[in-house]
Amino acid sequence: MILAWLIIIPLAGGVAAWAAGRKDGHWPRRLSLAALLIDAVLFVVIWRDAATEPALARGTWLAELHLNWIPQFGIGIHLAMDGLSLVLVGLTLFLGMLSILCSWTEIRDRIGFFHANVMAILAGILGVFLSLDLFLFYFFWELMLVPMYFLIAIWGHENRQYASLKFFIFTQAGGLFMLLSILALYFIHHAGTGVYTFDYSLLLGTPLAPMTSLLVMLGFLISFVVKLPMVPFHPWLPDAHTEAPTAGSVILAGLLLKTGAYGIIRFVLPLFPLTAPVIAPAMQAFAVIGILYGALLSFAQTDLKRLVAYTSVSHMGFVLLGIFAMNTTSLQGAVMQMLAHGVSTGALFILVGLVQERMHTRDMERMGGLWSAVPRLSGMALVFGLAALGLPGFGNFVAEFLVLLGTYRMSPATAAIAAAGLVLSAVYALWMVQRAFQGNRRWSGSLPDLSLRETGIMALLVIAIFWLGLYPGRVLDITRPLVSTMQFIPPSANQLDARTGGPAHDRMP
Repeated sequence: MILAWLIIIPLAGGVAAWAAGRKDGHWPRRLSLAALLIDAVLFVVIWRDAATEPALARGTWLAELHLNWIPQFGIGIHLAMDGLSLVLVGLTLFLGMLSILCSWTEIRDRIGFFHANVMAILAGILGVFLSLDLFLFYFFWELMLVPMYFLIAIWGHENRQYASLKFFIFTQAGGLFMLLSILALYFIHHAGTGVYTFDYSLLLGTPLAPMTSLLVMLGFLISFVVKLPMVPFHPWLPDAHTEAPTAGSVILAGLLLKTGAYGIIRFVLPLFPLTAPVIAPAMQAFAVIGILYGALLSFAQTDLKRLVAYTSVSHMGFVLLGIFAMNTTSLQGAVMQMLAHGVSTGALFILVGLVQERMHTRDMERMGGLWSAVPRLSGMALVFGLAALGLPGFGNFVAEFLVLLGTYRMSPATAAIAAAGLVLSAVYALWMVQRAFQGNRRWSGSLPDLSLRETGIMALLVIAIFWLGLYPGRVLDITRPLVSTMQFIPPSANQLDARTGGPAHDRMP
């Protein structure tokens, strides 16, 4: 039941925080943080056991829970954790706790309801990373949507209503495509076996006709790339990031985007092992476009928060590229990029929130010379700016190096073009630091530097990003069993249907 408790405890903590918020504004923060700390203890227990767990070496589940829920419709509570979900659950708990800490003084209105929404989002994300029943997975996928909408619409900035509605429309529309694909698999599996089920392990063996396989896969893929987001499905992201409160931006960038990448790795590649390679070149092209487009638009921004938002489009392009390069090296690079991006971009959004809280602006035209006034805050901005550009020693360097190395083995030209994104990332990262924190001062008055609480938050993030960069072997060892079991068969003459151009028979070999 440890997997169930990982989801139940944040939900219970959110309900308790909402109830406590009617009497005292401090208790919602304390209760939410306490719930996540309890989850963190459970996570440490699983992480410790993973070092010697035979299941990890065999590539099977570290922990699994399988209960009947609505058996007449083939719906069950099937939760499981392997190396991939283990590291992502750890990222969720880490950034979740920092989201509570960074909003400690920022949120002063409806504090209980705010923390209830944050905890509901985190519970939904944990459910996505642990669910192996597709009905349950979709339930948690949608659970993330509504509280995030409230988080932006109620506690966001000037254009919060527009941004929250745009976020809702894009993600809900994408989710509907996935629902159609889940139902299609459900009925196709019944037609072939006489069994109704949403269980992932049973649906893996479902044979699909060529065109059916392509259409069903695209339903999943559209939902996941909208959340990733992939160009051209990205327009919701800059607005949502810009208008969200700091905690909302950290959760969006650090965690919600990762659910899209996780969905591709967990469901699209294993469920459609012959169809996925057919579309891989197109997805690699979209990934490279996203890398370059996001970097160029980052350089064009004067709003500091919007600049960081567009960097996510570029960095998540490396994740998409690593996934669809379809080899062990690139997939491990994609997972490392998910973790490193979550830490580094989450840190940048926290720093932007701290600057806005002090200066009441995000406009870099009104900044400059902050280093002399707030040296600790400015130093942290430089550290995570260097992380974002992929400097050796940081987790982002390891991730992007592995992605490019794996991509080069498949397509040297694609890897070379994607590498140009590293040059552009150096331009926008250093330009951001120079415009906002160096140069001439374009503001008056005095500003407080990082408090003890804020210094502690940034110290934890610095440790995390350096740990990923200097000791990546632990993460790579944990995720290797999963990615090494994914064997992709490139499309060949005897596998392609002459009429559709798709695989003649899509099922796990």
